Amino acid sequence: MQFKKDVERALKKIGIKKIRLENPPNPKFGDLSFPCFEIAKGKNPSEVAKEIVEKIKPIGMIGKVEALGPYVNFFVDNKKFVKVILKNALKENYGKGKRKGKALIEHTSINPNASPHVGRARNALIGDAITRLLKFYGYQTEVHYFVNDIGKQIAMLVYATKELKGKPKFEDMLRHYIEVNRKVIENAQIEKEVYELLHKLESGDKKTIKEFEKIVEICIKGQAKIFKELEIRYDYFDYESKFLNSKILKEALKTFKKKRKLKKEEDGRIVLDLSEFNLPMREPYLPLTRANGTSLYPLRDIAYNIYKAKRAKNGKNIVILGEDHKLEFQQIKAALSILSYAPPEVIHYSFILLPEGKMSTRKGNVVLLTDFMKEAVEKAKNEILKRNPNISLKELEKLSKIIGYGAIKYSILKVSSDKNVIFNWDEALNFEGNSAPYVQYTYVRSKKILEKLGRIKTPKEIILNEEDEITLVKKMSEFPKIVESISRDYQIHKLAHYAYELADLFNNFYEKSPVIQEKDLNKKMSRALLVKAYKNLIRIILHILGIETPNVM
Repeated sequence: MQFKKDVERALKKIGIKKIRLENPPNPKFGDLSFPCFEIAKGKNPSEVAKEIVEKIKPIGMIGKVEALGPYVNFFVDNKKFVKVILKNALKENYGKGKRKGKALIEHTSINPNASPHVGRARNALIGDAITRLLKFYGYQTEVHYFVNDIGKQIAMLVYATKELKGKPKFEDMLRHYIEVNRKVIENAQIEKEVYELLHKLESGDKKTIKEFEKIVEICIKGQAKIFKELEIRYDYFDYESKFLNSKILKEALKTFKKKRKLKKEEDGRIVLDLSEFNLPMREPYLPLTRANGTSLYPLRDIAYNIYKAKRAKNGKNIVILGEDHKLEFQQIKAALSILSYAPPEVIHYSFILLPEGKMSTRKGNVVLLTDFMKEAVEKAKNEILKRNPNISLKELEKLSKIIGYGAIKYSILKVSSDKNVIFNWDEALNFEGNSAPYVQYTYVRSKKILEKLGRIKTPKEIILNEEDEITLVKKMSEFPKIVESISRDYQIHKLAHYAYELADLFNNFYEKSPVIQEKDLNKKMSRALLVKAYKNLIRIILHILGIETPNVM
């Protein structure tokens, strides 16, 4: 931000080298504050602040400088500030970073054994929003989905569907999975047959491989179709079977052995000694192979992470994981450090809970994402019809998806990833609260104002000096800094909260500073430019969050 740079330049000019600026708790104390405690060196900090104010000459964006106790408070020159921010915010890619490099993001990666439930969909929503933000910031992004195509869950589905006539349907997979899971619990023989299928697969039995491939293809296509409806797409589907006997896997085992980190247990399994890492495990050993020498999931996961690390090279390497995978990630991270590979940056997320607790595909107490999406659309339709009963059927269908899907995304993304989401339909579809419809409505409001105005003439002088106008411009100026911050810490909920704050300030401006009714042409066109800049910015923000902008509400 130019104002901050000007403040730093002004302080350096009078010989201050160590500069730490703060945001004042109250706007009346200025826009930036410089605390004088550290540079006082035995003197009274309040007196030092007064001395600094006497020496400083306002430059650039600095309007005035005042001493208040031990602080030097800097006030921005609103006239200059508004002109610069407005010019930038009108640009199509306002806030876009110039960062060059690659960002590999692995997200979703749910077991391909059924239709995804709402709880696991949070993974995809966070991953997609972070991908969009990094792409906007300038990174070359690629999205990966790790497909567990050789696990017990798939073997159970193969077992459950092998006697069916015709091709199994994706919509029926959850029912098949729940049924076979119950049978496995009740009958040890069935579980034995499931493991025999797995053994045949790992031994290279062609018929079994084809059966697994058929089921996995049905599941992956079904899942991808659902996420595509939400505008979530993947660049690569990475199949676990690719790493079953891969060169990477064999080299990892060889290195572990060379570093004397492997141990053979009595039952013949090979385990990795992780005792030096003090992980919260009952025993400090990570199983890598079965007694017959075939690889287990942790070893294949290690191989996959090496593959990603090599592909990401010196760029970002990110993975989105549920909080129930924290120990598993620590184990993989430890294993990678033994192999001298950097682990991916991990974003753990908590769950979306049912009233009775955590969702479980195995038990069947889930809310399917498809059902949740349908419910969102139906509820959105009802809200739209309350406000616009004469809307055409075609427009209603389109708008209800935009608002319904937006409500789901925003309600999940606005919650910090380390906190559980307790979904509330009334809050999600509230047109007057911290929700997607509220933010979308302000976009439509700004659009309608501009349509009524028609052609906007460039004012001879930009006149935006009302408090509501200045406050909105200042909030808009924060956007580039927020994007830059999230590109480092991945706290995407900060962008949702920023969108709400911005929308709130726009509505306040709308109520207090009329645009169409304003008689002074310079003021009218200045406000029109502010509305246009707001419309542009809120469009950018909603796009990053994966939320569509409607034409009407």
